[in-house]
Amino acid sequence: MRTDLRRIQNLAAQLRILAGIAFVFLATAMHAQNSTGSLRGMVQDSRGARIAAASVQMNIPDSSLSRIVQPDAHGEFRIESLAPGVWQVQVKAPGFADASADVTIGVSTVRDITVTMQPQSVRQSVSVSAQSSSISAQPIDLSSNVHGGVVTAQDLESLPLPARSFANIAYLAPGTEPVEPSDPTKARITAVSTGGSSGLNNELSVDGADNSDDYIGGFLQSYSPDAIQEFAIRTSQEDADTGGTTAGSIVITTRSGTNEWHGTGAFYERAAALNARYPIENPAPDPKQPFSRQNYVATLGGPLVKDKLWSFTAFEGVHEDASIAYSPASTTQFNALAQLAAEGLIPGVGSIPVPTDVPIPFRDFFDSQRFDWAQSARSHWFLRAATDSYTTHNNLVQQGTLPSTGLLTHNNYFSLVIGNQFVFSPTLLGSLVLNASGLHLTQSRNSDLGFALAFPFSSTALTVSGFETFGDNQFATPITFFPSLRNQEKYQLRYDLTKTHGAHTFRQGINFIHEPVLGGAFPSNTETLYQFPQDPTYYLSNPTQFTADMTAGATTSNLGGSFSQNVQRLALYAQDSWRVSRTFTVNYGLRYSTTYGLLTGSGRSQLENPGYLTLAALFIPLMHGAPQNDHKQIAPRLGFAWSPDRSGKTVFRGGFGVYFNDLAQNGWATALQAVNAAPGTCTDPVQNPGGAENAGCIAGSAAGGTANLIDSGYRTPYAIHISGGLQHAFNADWSLSADYVHEQGNHSYRAYSYTGGVNLFTPELAPGDPNQATYVPDVNLFRSDNRSSYNGLLLHLQGNVGRRANFVANYTFSKAQTWGCVLGELFDYVNGVCNPLDAFGPGDYGPSGEDVRQRFVLAGTWRAPAGLEISGLSQAESARPFTITTADNSGRIAVNGVPTSLDEFRGTPYIQTDLRISRPIKLGDRWTIMPFAEFFNLFNRNNPGANYVTNVASLPVPSAQAQAGNITDLCTNADCSETAPVTSLSQLAKPAGELGDFFGPGTTVGTPFAAQLGVRVRF
Repeated sequence: MRTDLRRIQNLAAQLRILAGIAFVFLATAMHAQNSTGSLRGMVQDSRGARIAAASVQMNIPDSSLSRIVQPDAHGEFRIESLAPGVWQVQVKAPGFADASADVTIGVSTVRDITVTMQPQSVRQSVSVSAQSSSISAQPIDLSSNVHGGVVTAQDLESLPLPARSFANIAYLAPGTEPVEPSDPTKARITAVSTGGSSGLNNELSVDGADNSDDYIGGFLQSYSPDAIQEFAIRTSQEDADTGGTTAGSIVITTRSGTNEWHGTGAFYERAAALNARYPIENPAPDPKQPFSRQNYVATLGGPLVKDKLWSFTAFEGVHEDASIAYSPASTTQFNALAQLAAEGLIPGVGSIPVPTDVPIPFRDFFDSQRFDWAQSARSHWFLRAATDSYTTHNNLVQQGTLPSTGLLTHNNYFSLVIGNQFVFSPTLLGSLVLNASGLHLTQSRNSDLGFALAFPFSSTALTVSGFETFGDNQFATPITFFPSLRNQEKYQLRYDLTKTHGAHTFRQGINFIHEPVLGGAFPSNTETLYQFPQDPTYYLSNPTQFTADMTAGATTSNLGGSFSQNVQRLALYAQDSWRVSRTFTVNYGLRYSTTYGLLTGSGRSQLENPGYLTLAALFIPLMHGAPQNDHKQIAPRLGFAWSPDRSGKTVFRGGFGVYFNDLAQNGWATALQAVNAAPGTCTDPVQNPGGAENAGCIAGSAAGGTANLIDSGYRTPYAIHISGGLQHAFNADWSLSADYVHEQGNHSYRAYSYTGGVNLFTPELAPGDPNQATYVPDVNLFRSDNRSSYNGLLLHLQGNVGRRANFVANYTFSKAQTWGCVLGELFDYVNGVCNPLDAFGPGDYGPSGEDVRQRFVLAGTWRAPAGLEISGLSQAESARPFTITTADNSGRIAVNGVPTSLDEFRGTPYIQTDLRISRPIKLGDRWTIMPFAEFFNLFNRNNPGANYVTNVASLPVPSAQAQAGNITDLCTNADCSETAPVTSLSQLAKPAGELGDFFGPGTTVGTPFAAQLGVRVRF
């Protein structure tokens, strides 16, 4: 408690510093540039002649937000930094009748209008294309080359959301894919994949404030959908105001109060009786596992001082009682293990309880409070504070693991944002954002035995979940290494200026982020992991073999030690949108960014890494110095939008851009951990291994010594985006777009794993000397030399059928490839290499884990007779890839003597339909009651996705073949006395558990049919 109090006090102290900075900028700048929208237009008379002597005024009803501009000599105008929502536009000109209309402004988009003025005797309205009430009815942006879409509050409320996350419907934008949560330390924070990656390399902001997790990547803090006004999904070609991404970005704007009090209350109910059995996790004949989930939602917004001060509050609570019900197969193995314990074969453990199911309660509480203040007609402020706190009991317990392997996870998130927008003149405005945010996460294990037992039936994938069968969760497997403590504190100052001058709209800005706390710690107790080649039922008949295999499979480790960074990030940008003509716009800009402290851990460089000192003492030239921060992150952006006719119904787009992102640090946390204390000396371990001057040397490979280092040739990862396409509006209701996107990745992270005495030698001994392994440690060297590519054809159709229905359909044909050994990810993971002496070897180039070749999405809402509203979201995609590794996870298997390549296997195509039926009931002018029913995976399709067994030791193959890594036969009976030859790779594809290699509610691994009932009250 005292530690948390000190942390809060420290956060408050640094926040006061930021508040002081805010007063320095008092005369300047509400939203950051990318969390608002723009309006561009032209004023003309009935003959098409431009009108310069006009006045354009915009205001949001029920608020004091107002903007006034005058068109230029060509009758053209542009208004920047408009809050998302419906604005009233009024145009006046001498000798003409006033013109007016309601225009919807979307976040991060430019809206085009044409105002045709009529004589005073004729009333006239602004010519406005289809209103942007949802993503299925968005107008064409005639000035931007950015790819993406906008999801509104209406979409969030009307479409079925299985996990009530904005990510559930982010897939409505073309070029996006669902992905599983990628971090067990924040499993309920979802991600959206763009460009064939896991989504952890996307930039995320809320109200202009950075909301990225700089350790693992992806979204940091989650928000209730009812707190969100709308969000933009930009899948490629962002302008220069956006950085910290090699793929896409997500820009979220929260809701604010108005001059009318308004609010909602909602209740959602799910129970086991409304869910179908999931055949993988809960096969017959056992009963379905207990399940219950309720969501409680409340919002309230309105004026504290009319036309001056408004507030908006949103709260959501989640009360979930999930569980794991063990299958008969798992129970058989657990009972066998319990019998082995009863026979005294497991030291210190005389009995092992085997429950029928394990409860996994989850509690989550979101709240968000926002205040908006109109200081004057020229200056508007907002303050938004938000928290998210949740706990998960028995986290990571899976179908093949006992409760002892679980843990209690407690996450606390906090963010505070202050923003100001100041209008210096109708053509010049400034925007200021001050942001303070934090994360404090703890994990405590259910058992502390000092050891764990791992059997093949438990290993569903290479992750911390579904690995240990009984005992302590080790938090480490061949491709994962997650801390039990996480802390992150972030402070941000961002300032943007926008100037409209003639045909040019200039934007420039600075973004500074300081993270004095970015770190955590791994479990610090010494533990022994016993890996068995056979399952417990085998050892009941072979008890003496149990003791022998236990001794042979023992490895002892201590993951202990903290890691920490003190990081600063600075970015400067300049951007111009040049309207060369009414039909042709060029966007060009330049962004410069740099990072300080990225490669320093606990204030020490890699020159103080014991691994570096040991290699230097052994005269092994693997590194030539300490890695340095990359200060050459220069990112040009260039794009165009051309409408071949004045109707604005067709627009061609194209663009080129460079995007840098130093991404998450989870991959090399061990290298940062290695310098958390001053190193000992290491002079010459070969000549005098027992000398005091060599006390700081890392032990040789034979003694289990391992060095973890960041390569001296570090470069910041970057991607090159090249795109082109067109969009055409057939009429006011229907439009179609087609885009081609190429993304070339450079300098992504990879781990080179050297084995002392095998492929790493000291020149002080002969290469064949058996003492090489005595003195030369194993080395994991983290380099940034990976390459990748993504190519995608994106088709998007949207439209309305009268007032009854609206639809959106996306089709993506794509290919994502990268280099790797057993894992293929773009940018956001540290891929390994099979052979460090041949890092780009045969078979090491293959699909990324999110390489979905074809994907189709159909969503829409139908206003049916009797007042019913029916909305649905259907997704279908081709199978995702995976790799089957050797028993020791060091490489890929061979089949019939032919080595397999990276991600050569494919899982199951994913198809799922979600449906929502509601019936709004009006009570007077303001109140609406809306009962609803939601159905997820309506047709109860079994969707294992790519969650298949990835280690050959867990497959039904002869033991000798599994150990050799060359598979020729499959077992056809339990004791493998009968086999059949392998004639196809598909024979080795065996589905694993639903969440075997992920850490939260599945998205690509589909859940079974589930129904949810609820009611929403709105006024």
